[in-house]
Amino acid sequence: MNKCLGCGTFLQDNDPLKEGYVKDLSNKYCERCFKITHYNEYIFNDKSNDVFLKKISEINKTNDLVILTLDFLNMFDIDNLKISNPILLVITKKDLIPRTINDVKFLNKIRSNLNIKDKLFISSQNNYNLDLLMDKIMKYKVSTRVYVVGLTNSGKSTLINKILKNYSNNDGDITTSNLPSTTLDFLEKRVNSELILIDTPGLLDDGNIIMNISKDEIKKVMPKKEINPIIYQIKTRQSILIDNFVKLDICEFNNIIIYMSNSLKISRMYKENNRLSDLSMYEVAIGDNQDLVIKGLGFIKFKKGCRIKMNLKKGVKYFVRDSIV
Repeated sequence: MNKCLGCGTFLQDNDPLKEGYVKDLSNKYCERCFKITHYNEYIFNDKSNDVFLKKISEINKTNDLVILTLDFLNMFDIDNLKISNPILLVITKKDLIPRTINDVKFLNKIRSNLNIKDKLFISSQNNYNLDLLMDKIMKYKVSTRVYVVGLTNSGKSTLINKILKNYSNNDGDITTSNLPSTTLDFLEKRVNSELILIDTPGLLDDGNIIMNISKDEIKKVMPKKEINPIIYQIKTRQSILIDNFVKLDICEFNNIIIYMSNSLKISRMYKENNRLSDLSMYEVAIGDNQDLVIKGLGFIKFKKGCRIKMNLKKGVKYFVRDSIV
């Protein structure tokens, strides 16, 4: 039985409502991938993280190198992945990261108990560090097989497509989308006689905003160009509104820097107001030089410790960490 070249699921012609459906089994792509690619028509797939965790368990039975892809706006505690294999840590989408971010200092702040062999930034869009990445893959791989793992929308499939374009004669792109769960199963792509890259289903980040908003809203949340951090000097009690997703009530005398897509409408209000009061409300304690991370949306760096009130879209989760910038 053949697999779809776009998402890795097995092709079938029995049930149009199930994954992998094609009208003709000689097709290379399932109808879902065809519609995503040609019509930007996304068909939701309800696979759970159990599928991802099962794949991690299968990978752990090998000793093969894992490329772990991370998104600057959506950094998380990677130790929770429980990967035992050697890891090459790759921060994707360098073209979207503010140029004020120092690569070395940023990478040095990433701490983990995983078996990380090396770390680097790359940009599939601009071919940034791809030659270096290939050198490191060839240095650290223990067989021809290398797995590519990460959160959904972390740039896994885009990276593999660019490597295939630059370093291989292999045809057949992996399906990419800014919507979750595009890759559904292991999908092997041979780069050359010495290297096979294996795309994996993306981890669905619990509480990520993209799981709780519309397709059109996702377009605003996902940055398309270099992020321009927004700096606010807080001298009096005021509210920061981030589109229709977040409202922060902040006490006086603080400096904050917002790292989020510049397609979002961000504003502040100095008077008491009821804007976004229908959202879930939280009281959050933040320390000196800590980040308030809103999953899938980005993060806000606080210079001084304070307590804030936050209204946040239902189902979206947040956490506080020591600043990474």
